[in-house]
Amino acid sequence: MLISSTSRVLLGMALCAGSGDVLAQYPGWQQRADYKMDIVLDTTVHQVSGVTRMTYWNESPDTLKQLFFHLYFNAFQPGSMMDVRSRNIVDPDPRVGDRISLLPESEQGWCRVQTMRMNGSELALIHDETILQVPLKKFILPGQKVELEWEWRAQVPRQIRRSGWRNAEGIEYSMTQWYPKICAYDHMGWHSNPYVGREFHSEFGNYDVKLRVPAGWPVGATGVLQASADTAKGIWHWKAQQVIDFAWATDPDYVHSTRKVGDITLHFYHQSHPDYDANWEALPEHTERAIRFLSDWVGPYPYPTYHVLQGGDGGMEYPMATLITGHRNLRSLVGVTVHELAHSWFQALLATNESLYPYLDEGFTSYVTALCMAHLFANNSSIAPHQAAYSGYVQCVKNGLEEPLTTHADHYQTNEAYGVASYSKGELMLAQLAAVIGKENRDAGLKRYFRDWSFKHPGPYDFMRVMEHTSGLELDWYFQYWIHTTQTIDYAVMAVKEGPQSVDVSLSRIGGMPMPQDVWVTFEDGSTQQFHIPLVMMRGHRPMAPGEALLPDWPWTHPTYTFSIPTTEPGRGPVVSVELDPLKLSMDVDRGNNRLAFEIGTLRSIQRQIP
Repeated sequence: MLISSTSRVLLGMALCAGSGDVLAQYPGWQQRADYKMDIVLDTTVHQVSGVTRMTYWNESPDTLKQLFFHLYFNAFQPGSMMDVRSRNIVDPDPRVGDRISLLPESEQGWCRVQTMRMNGSELALIHDETILQVPLKKFILPGQKVELEWEWRAQVPRQIRRSGWRNAEGIEYSMTQWYPKICAYDHMGWHSNPYVGREFHSEFGNYDVKLRVPAGWPVGATGVLQASADTAKGIWHWKAQQVIDFAWATDPDYVHSTRKVGDITLHFYHQSHPDYDANWEALPEHTERAIRFLSDWVGPYPYPTYHVLQGGDGGMEYPMATLITGHRNLRSLVGVTVHELAHSWFQALLATNESLYPYLDEGFTSYVTALCMAHLFANNSSIAPHQAAYSGYVQCVKNGLEEPLTTHADHYQTNEAYGVASYSKGELMLAQLAAVIGKENRDAGLKRYFRDWSFKHPGPYDFMRVMEHTSGLELDWYFQYWIHTTQTIDYAVMAVKEGPQSVDVSLSRIGGMPMPQDVWVTFEDGSTQQFHIPLVMMRGHRPMAPGEALLPDWPWTHPTYTFSIPTTEPGRGPVVSVELDPLKLSMDVDRGNNRLAFEIGTLRSIQRQIP
């Protein structure tokens, strides 16, 4: 669903205010930081400099005795934490590898705050690689607003990871994680994590940014271009309301096009290339269809613009903007755009702490991306939308590399474990809820989660409670197993024995994680009987399908389960197979033991041999 500009403003106000039910939940407050920046880009030495004025609200119940700021560009120096981490992890990101260690001084990145004042008084500064620590002589009290101002300069690194100048496709400047940004503070305290190249957590605020670049260089950015801009002279003035970050890109050869989607203006910037121009010409239509699909599936997109910018090192999301590499076939170009666009709902609006809970952003984004791509490319709809995520997850389990989702994004031991946890297992957590609470409840719960928690930095238990309220079921067990452990789901049909009046079916839970089970019994005439087995600890069951039979609950303490099927119905014939989870809604790691089948005319009893 798309909404008018007036309704969009009212939605933002409503989401910020929230309902009494939502605000009653912990913590019920969040910090705010408004930025006003005047920035000059010097392309001769690849440096930016400027003045930042920030209004900071301490809405917490705590007295702040110090402040912390991110200085991301300092990661792009030989010997930095990002460099050493990349050169020591067993499966380094090939985009980084040892490239930082080889940068000459002129291509290294750095960011230095020269002076900083709070309410006019100068502050002491402690530069610690990618973090600036600012001890305060005069503390910031609960409910207090302060004015900060600082002068700073940064050298833009040669493009390696997300940010930088002259990326692999020749884009001059990809400006992300580029300015001193205050670290997030919440009920867990300061989040001053050094930058090693993974996820982020930021405060909401308004941005007023004036960029001064060479005349004739087009700029795309977060926000809305203001009438005060003088682009002919290289002055680009942008404003963005209620966002967690600001990104921009510029290149003298950018080709700019637009497309309207209701009141939303989509902007596209790319370098003309004979091999890829046709794909970029087709991209706006696909992006329009994607934003309509995602607005219907999750909730209305509330911002007035969205910019698709060729740049960066793959695809990276920011509020109202994404940087993507553009030398791709059409499906790949659309796929990366849809994925980064989908982040607008989870990263930009819900704004979960991605460092602690990357699966709530990357995973949920991957989930809706898979659905959207199946919608856009309906000719491939026969491919299960979440099959790639399932295959990656199972392979990671078999490789023995899986780590629990509670692992901080920066601290996974391998990039494979991080990727599978954050993207694949996060996607499957949402997809698999259809097996637990039903597809309709899952879909309604996702919309309710977005509606209730936009602009509020929710966490996993906030999502869990929304799904519990929507379904009426207890789900703590599901989130405990899937998030906090690496226990797997593996159920098997162990034995089927047919008697004169009934068939006895024996099931077994082999994996450590319990799950409700769907059982389909197929008879010789081709008819089927569907059964559902809830778990005791759910205190209920998902909605039943027409004709589906409900069996007694399966206690998680019991490794086996047996039930009988009457076979006296005339004309039905004998049972030919029994299958668990035939719709593949559960992420069972061994689907080879989910089915037992008879050969026609054989003895009417069969038992699986346990290896």
